[in-house]
Amino acid sequence: MINQLFFGMPTLIEKPGIRESVKLCTELGLDFIELNMNLPQYQIGIMDADELRKAAATNNISLTIHLDENLNVCDFNNRVADAYRHTVFGTIDLAKRMDVEILNMHMAPGIWFSLPDKRVCLFDLYRDRYLEKLKVFREQCEKAIGGSGIRICVENSGGYPSYLQDGVEILLESDVFSLTWDVGHDQAIQNADAPFLLKHADRVRHMHIHDAISDRNHLVLGSGEVDLANHIRFAKEHDCRCVIETKSVDGLRESVSFLKTMRESE
Repeated sequence: MINQLFFGMPTLIEKPGIRESVKLCTELGLDFIELNMNLPQYQIGIMDADELRKAAATNNISLTIHLDENLNVCDFNNRVADAYRHTVFGTIDLAKRMDVEILNMHMAPGIWFSLPDKRVCLFDLYRDRYLEKLKVFREQCEKAIGGSGIRICVENSGGYPSYLQDGVEILLESDVFSLTWDVGHDQAIQNADAPFLLKHADRVRHMHIHDAISDRNHLVLGSGEVDLANHIRFAKEHDCRCVIETKSVDGLRESVSFLKTMRESE
């Protein structure tokens, strides 16, 4: 634990297996690993829930899960949407068996039509259908999660246009949904999502922290423009877990070192 906060690491390309991830996590004194379901070894039907749970518990760390970034539970093709929804329900079942409390989820922005003078998003144009699909998804997640305490945290990842804000508001009507604040992605769009996230500050339960300069993301902590001290203060106040979302082993090591220096200077 660093500075009385729970800090974790993402799944890294250099350390994709659970054993090597656990070894690095414990070596760096981190508290959890966020498994990434974009990788082939972390797919439903391939993940061994007992093995993953034991690997974490034996080393006194925990796990969170990052759902597939392609996830689109509102696709107008119902067969496609069903595949993504059942992926979520299957992950919830795995999470229960693995003692996972947080699933991280992106909101799919949908398909855009480019007109001569503007772009039109189909989820925006057919907003009623989009929101109705989210209501059904919300209710199904409530049923699947039950009293397990699992939370699906919706992550900002490049700007919340009004239809996405409406969609997140629909999900937040249920206690099984919360928010992830990705501070690097927000910095890259001049903190455009911050007002919406702060409006729901009491629902932020998870954070992805990495530095950013202009539109460059996932930089080593302390090397960019993100107000890390302020965000870490927010994380403390709202009991958030924080994934140090740099993408390399060296970047993660440097970021952990930076956090330790921050703690020592307080």
